[in-house]
Amino acid sequence: MPTKEEIMNKMFSAIPNNYDKSEGSIIYDAVVGVAIALEDGYIEMDSMIDNLFAETATSEYLEKITAELGVFRKPATKATTYIEATGTEGTVIPIGARFFVDTIYFVSIESKSVSGGKASLLVECEQEGSVGNVPAHTIVNFEPISGINAVTNPNAVTNGSDEEPDEELRERYFERVQTPATSGNPQDYINWCKEVVGVGDAKVIPLWNGNGTVKCVVINSNKRAVDQTTLNAVVTNIDDNKPIGPTVTVISAEELPINITVDVDLNSGYDLTTVTTSISDALTNHFKDIAFKSDYVSYALVGSTILNVDGVIDYRNLTLNTGTSNVTIGSEQVAVVGTVDVT
Repeated sequence: MPTKEEIMNKMFSAIPNNYDKSEGSIIYDAVVGVAIALEDGYIEMDSMIDNLFAETATSEYLEKITAELGVFRKPATKATTYIEATGTEGTVIPIGARFFVDTIYFVSIESKSVSGGKASLLVECEQEGSVGNVPAHTIVNFEPISGINAVTNPNAVTNGSDEEPDEELRERYFERVQTPATSGNPQDYINWCKEVVGVGDAKVIPLWNGNGTVKCVVINSNKRAVDQTTLNAVVTNIDDNKPIGPTVTVISAEELPINITVDVDLNSGYDLTTVTTSISDALTNHFKDIAFKSDYVSYALVGSTILNVDGVIDYRNLTLNTGTSNVTIGSEQVAVVGTVDVT
């Protein structure tokens, strides 16, 4: 793609030298204006060409291409979880009650009464996306409800998902193009699982329980176990598309916690608390990358991931689930970060 300077030089070469082409001359000023406009046109043309092909298209242009094969971008979803409230017997927690951690609010989507001093109810994050994925026992604040003394979320929230990014949409598109699905083959089942909102990946085990049986194992967009609502949606989608005959079982992958201990040497200016959080985040991303792609957690790659964290000079005494070797991931499991003990 020619630059403004290259366009100007080409235009100047076509103008006789007996004309003044120096900066500030009428000819120079006219050429500059045209060259800028042409450069902008080339840039726009280059972008238009990129957006004609799935390999390089982005945003709505990529969506138009993938839609031709029935592959659509998955929207963001709101995180949901159950909270436990304690309070006066018979107190009713209404639909719309709000609970929060920092500035992240959850609203009850069902009404429950306190029985035996406790009530468990389903809440939904007010915001879409992974912002609602919070650790266990962090949703402890609530707008006043007469008769309710305390609330908490017993489990970590993991089912909020962001809008599907371009690269994941592109990957599903090429998967559909390069591995055609036909008459209920394994790729068909993978496609039917992965096109459901909230599903991040899937694996298929044919003939897992004899002839005519298929097992689908799924994980969510955050590469964690999926909730029952998502499982039900996958079952419905498969039932709507599969050929008559096969008995299909759909399950969530079992989470395999990887508990990590390690001693680290830090650069000056870094504190252990911040580095521990960074290590946990880096390992979470690493485990996402290997989900359903590797059948073990590599001891060496975990060490490398820790070493690449800002502030870490070196590490020693690394253990994974109390051992110093690779950790096997079962065929129906997904590795997730467990406890991270950094000293």
